[in-house]
Amino acid sequence: MTKEEVIDLITDAGYGMLATTEGADQPRVRPMMPYYDEDSNTLIVALLGNSRTIEQVKANPKVEVCFVDRKMWFARVTGTGTISDNKDYKEILFNNVPMLRQYFGSVEDPNFVLLEIKVTNLEASTPHQKAPETITL
Repeated sequence: MTKEEVIDLITDAGYGMLATTEGADQPRVRPMMPYYDEDSNTLIVALLGNSRTIEQVKANPKVEVCFVDRKMWFARVTGTGTISDNKDYKEILFNNVPMLRQYFGSVEDPNFVLLEIKVTNLEASTPHQKAPETITL
């Protein structure tokens, strides 16, 4: 897969499954609607201020997001997560993920917390491939 195909997959999938770890060894997975910022090679994700995800990322910043489209193409994005209040990223996310308006009144909403995932590795594959390949973004 090409870099452009992976970015299209991330965009077209609409959501990805974010995995964190709770405690020493319990994986936790939930659907999220991240936005990929190509300039900084960062996935940005909105979290509610009382989300358990915040403490999980603070305790272990290693995270992964898996995207799958309807053709069963997939991309696994591995990265390091940071809890943030970056207003520029909040504006980008708020303006590109309309569903967030159901949860937050504005980017100033105190319950709007940001998870920034700096991409460290990406594997992608199609059903026709024998094994996933590493993609450089």
